[in-house]
Amino acid sequence: MKSVIFDVLHLYYLPQFLPVAHCLKKAGCEVSFLLHEEPEISPITKKALDEEGFTYAMVNDGQEAKAFYANKQPSWIVFGNAPDDAFTQLQEQGIKLAYMQHGIGPKACYYVTSQFPFDVRFVEGDTRKQRLEEMFPNRRFEDVGYAKLDPLFSEDKALQSELTLQSIGLDPTKPTVLYAPTFFPSSIECFPKDWPAEMSEYNFIIKPHFFSFTKAKYAKQRALLNAWSTYDNVYIGPVDCYSLLPFMDLADLMLSEASSTVFEFAALDKPVVWCDFYKVRWSYRGLFKFRMGKRMDQDLALFHDLCEQAKSPKEVKDKVAYCLANPSAKSAYRKKITLEMAGKTDGKCSDRITDFILAN
Repeated sequence: MKSVIFDVLHLYYLPQFLPVAHCLKKAGCEVSFLLHEEPEISPITKKALDEEGFTYAMVNDGQEAKAFYANKQPSWIVFGNAPDDAFTQLQEQGIKLAYMQHGIGPKACYYVTSQFPFDVRFVEGDTRKQRLEEMFPNRRFEDVGYAKLDPLFSEDKALQSELTLQSIGLDPTKPTVLYAPTFFPSSIECFPKDWPAEMSEYNFIIKPHFFSFTKAKYAKQRALLNAWSTYDNVYIGPVDCYSLLPFMDLADLMLSEASSTVFEFAALDKPVVWCDFYKVRWSYRGLFKFRMGKRMDQDLALFHDLCEQAKSPKEVKDKVAYCLANPSAKSAYRKKITLEMAGKTDGKCSDRITDFILAN
């Protein structure tokens, strides 16, 4: 029997890993998770895996992780990011290493992490596969699609969420906007404390990045989130809510910056407003703006076709109103870019990954 261990560096890897883990388990594989200690977050990760019915172990750092794998000798280890080069020693012991990038956004790290010699990288779409093959001709890439989205397209009701607007205290007669800001660069601090009052005709589901909740440097973001949470038309997804998928299913429109979630939401053929304004740390301003450029990738150009662009907080309300009145305006672009960035959206990406692991 093949054994597969998923390497969970961060809690937000789980939505990508879980559909595949369930598929592998169903196919008869021994499946478990290795968690890297995250202060305040690890109990949430453990609770999530308990509820999903998976076993797990915990390590404090990469060195402990490597020793754990060397002792356990699994058939496969699945990573959500590139590990230290020392992990190639595991391959010398016959352990195979797979890579499922935890997002499909425009950051340059999406590509450069394939410098690590994984036995296979599972890729989302032929366009990105071709680009990766050009950059790394000696690596193996398999186009399987974006497994994270399987629950939204699968016919398996066990994968579907039971969340409703009523269950989170929102008005089902109002259009619903999902605001999914990242932690850096973020648009959160650009909005006023009374922003929900300005948008009172809409429900707001706000799901910040985990770091906005947990990192000391983002205290100003938390202060705004706390202020917004007092409004009746706002629901803020708590830190222990590790998946955005149920909220994506409920929402009519998404607000976000240049992040992976934009491509995920667009795959549902729903409109997106791109918040193209950010609160940037001093070390990324002025003469240091090149650092911001290094964080982002040329795929940023896709956002102009995919989204309605808001260049300031004042433009957001009009852009939201336009998108909700014209939900099909960019439908053709969404379908084209989804094929390029997410690949197949048939609910069977996890099956393709499982088939590959079983065959290798």
